[in-house]
Order: sequence, then C-alpha cells, then structure tokens
Amino acid sequence: MKILNRFTGNIITDLQKADLRKADLQEADLREANLQEADLRWADLRWADLREADLREADLRWADLREADLQEADLRGADLRWADLHWADLRKANLQEADLDLSSFPLWCGSLNFKSDRKIRVQLAFHFLSLIKHDKDACKDEKEILKSLVDYANEFHVKSVGRL
Repeated sequence: MKILNRFTGNIITDLQKADLRKADLQEADLREANLQEADLRWADLRWADLREADLREADLRWADLREADLQEADLRGADLRWADLHWADLRKANLQEADLDLSSFPLWCGSLNFKSDRKIRVQLAFHFLSLIKHDKDACKDEKEILKSLVDYANEFHVKSVGRL
C-alpha cells in the first residue's frame, strides 16, 4: 500500500506533523517518508516499509510496529513507549534519545547494529544484569560481569525498581 493524494494520485511522502492516530498503515510503503513529529499513536504499522523514513520526534506510543522494516530509519527523540516492536527490523536505525520504556523491544538479529545512546545502553545493561543477579545458578564468569558493570547499569533512569 502506498499513501496517495486522492486528488492528484501522487504518492505522499511528506507527512511531517501529520495526525495519523489509529491509522491503518499495514504494509504501507513509507520508504524515505518525512514523518517527523507525526502523531502515530495507536497506528497499525505492521509490515510497513519505513526504511530510511524520518521519524524524528514522532509519537509512536502504543503503535503496532510488528515486523515493520525500520532499517536506517531516523527515530531520534521518538516516543516509542508501549510500542510493539516484535520482529521489527531496526538494523542501522537511529534510536538516540528515543524513549523505549515499556515497549516490546525485539531480541533478534534485526535489532543488532542500531544507533543508540547511553540511556538506552544503560537500560539494556540493567535488564541483562538483573537476570544474572536474580539467578541463583549464575556462574562465576557471569558474577564477574555483574560486578564489573553494576555501577554503569545502576545509572538506569527508572528509580522505582531499585538498584542492582
């Protein structure tokens, strides 16, 4: 599906600041689209092609991005809280300053090699190290990893969960 101007029939690629709340954009071809500051809350973007799309500062809270192709997308400062990113392809995407709190971040090869910032790295480290801390069967090597990275991981911005 391509987004078309109903009057001209031209493909729309400039959707900057567009109100697309709850939009059905399944399988939409939004490659290189300008969606900067767009409101995409609750939007259905399953299987959408968002390669190289500009999603800076976009509001993607509760968006369904399952299996969306976000390779090389610019998501700097995007709000992805509660977004469903299962199987989303984030390779080479820029997620610096994006808010991933409470999102379902994908743990597969398509989430490798995205551009992050310290906040995101600390957040992932905290989650990883908490698995080691709370596993009574953690091996000696894992306990050493925990010990060496605990101060870093305790920079985690969510204070209500306590510290490692």
